[in-house]
Amino acid sequence: MEKPPLPNDEDGSVLAESRSDTALVAADEEGSAGADGPEDDRPAWDSKLQYVLAQVGFSVGLGNVWRFPYLCHQNGGGAFMLLYVLLLLIIGVPLFFMELAAGQSIRQGSIGVWKHISPRLAGIGYSSCMVCFFVALYYNVIIAWSLFYMGNSFQYPLPWEQCPVDMISNQTVKECASSSPTSYFWFRKALDISDSIDQSGEFNPIMTGCLLAAWALVCLAMIKGIKSSAKVMYFSSVFPYAVLICFLIRGAMLDGAVEGIKYMFYPKLEIWGEVQVWRQAATQVFFALGLGYGSVIAYSSYNPVHNNCHRDAIMVSGINFMTSVLASLVVFVVLGFRAKNICIFSIQMCLTIIMKLFLVVRGVEGTGLAFIAFTEAMALFPASPFWSTLFFLMLLNLGLSTMFGTMQGILTPLMDNFRVLGRHKTMLTVCSCILGFFIGLLFTQRSGNYFVTMFDDYSATLPLIIVVVFETFSVAWIYGADRFLDDVEVMLHWRPPVIYCYLWKYVCLLGMVGLLAASLLRMVFKRPTYTAWNHTTGSETSLEYPGWALVMLSMLIIVASLPVPIGYLLSFLRGGRSLPVEEGEIEPPRERYSKCNSAEPEPNNHHSPLDEDRNRPRSTFLPLGAEHYRLLPQQEEGEEEEDTGL
Repeated sequence: MEKPPLPNDEDGSVLAESRSDTALVAADEEGSAGADGPEDDRPAWDSKLQYVLAQVGFSVGLGNVWRFPYLCHQNGGGAFMLLYVLLLLIIGVPLFFMELAAGQSIRQGSIGVWKHISPRLAGIGYSSCMVCFFVALYYNVIIAWSLFYMGNSFQYPLPWEQCPVDMISNQTVKECASSSPTSYFWFRKALDISDSIDQSGEFNPIMTGCLLAAWALVCLAMIKGIKSSAKVMYFSSVFPYAVLICFLIRGAMLDGAVEGIKYMFYPKLEIWGEVQVWRQAATQVFFALGLGYGSVIAYSSYNPVHNNCHRDAIMVSGINFMTSVLASLVVFVVLGFRAKNICIFSIQMCLTIIMKLFLVVRGVEGTGLAFIAFTEAMALFPASPFWSTLFFLMLLNLGLSTMFGTMQGILTPLMDNFRVLGRHKTMLTVCSCILGFFIGLLFTQRSGNYFVTMFDDYSATLPLIIVVVFETFSVAWIYGADRFLDDVEVMLHWRPPVIYCYLWKYVCLLGMVGLLAASLLRMVFKRPTYTAWNHTTGSETSLEYPGWALVMLSMLIIVASLPVPIGYLLSFLRGGRSLPVEEGEIEPPRERYSKCNSAEPEPNNHHSPLDEDRNRPRSTFLPLGAEHYRLLPQQEEGEEEEDTGL
């Protein structure tokens, strides 16, 4: 991977021929960076604001609204927040910065980035794509649920405010009377759920239509690549903040809001001694930033080379955390109000009862909080249809912005590495959405909610942790953390703190390996279970997955993780040579930059830096490479601003 010296040709004909050989003629003629390799210019963000909104929209998702508040309460309130911030600083930000820097400099998707460092690591990118596909399948179902609830919010009174009456017996429906109006509406009207995963039942026609609408929204927003999705981001990324602020202002005026906030922040420092708390905090940091999906790399690959990605990493991480805190404030003021209105005990005891009830519901950190507890509280608000519509419109936008990033983590690597797909971006997007819809029909049958839980628990967690472990090891030890910082220094024109070397090599790597071990041990010693709805008793029960379901969830983990060892094995069997380029596949550009002995090398200089110091050969991961790399003529600094539109 050692880069050759600049061609010795005064007329530049050899250089022009070389650019033609690497499919960069069109980029050269139009003044484009051409870093993606295909003949067409690589798309770019129209402004820095678009890029920041895209990264924030992807990282800030539904988990900030319904998982973080639950974890915050369950694991010590303010103590959990301090632990979360600590892990965010020493693990989350460094890994986030690493992915941003790699994608921005190489200007490739996840497959191209890891193939660039070594052909044996190409499987990391394919695993990222596979996980993104699994996540997209069930994540769009949650968007479909939000569409269903938003459509039903245009009624007064709200359909989940009261239990329905049986027309035959003229009495309240027993299933609703045994539970609550919101639980009945969720399990019976929205999901029409079966009693176990073994009872598949027929398809839910209304939810199938909502899923089709959700995939249509995603397809329309992404049909022109980042050019179309970026414009949608202006609304989908900003609107949730407006709604959260409105809810916070309205909730702060409710009776019981102050007690709810106190209950949220009450610190329990003794909780730090429990390993489970550290595991949950690390997992939340990991998923909150979207590490390992490849979406962060894909988004940053459309940036100009000298963009300050270090500042972006700190800014996006900070916004993500502040959003989680804002969402937690909203949740707890609403829960405080709910507790004050439905309990006859003290407010603290009521909140404790509510949170313990949440523990019975498996979806507390997700659907249980949004579609049961929050809907019940909003039914007590004056003008409840307005607030309900606003809430589910917020969930819809949060889900869509994350979904755009997830799909980008699939499409960008494929288009970058396969020429045929790169030439038919629109067709690839449409076909991917159609395929996602038909596979997603699995989640619209009566047992579909159980499969959503399965995919959420097992299709992403372990494979993503494995991917990030390999990413960190590749950069920190195979390529070298110091060398990586050298390349980043050339890209940013200043050197990030040396502490990143130690964090990548030791803290981040050991932390991710520990998280992987904890997750594996938890699966081994605790048989996987799911929470089923019993329509007879109107309550939820915990059931063990049947044998076929265990095989299915095992296959989800294996299929998502398998590309990593397969890619390494295939490359090893070929003797460590670069993987041959398949038909339609684009070899990542490795000769876009040439290392020179000075800023202005002599025309007839044939000497490579390797000739001067053969004991320290330097293969570059980032195309900018070492201190004296300079841009080839097709990407001079004077042209960069015109190329990217930034």
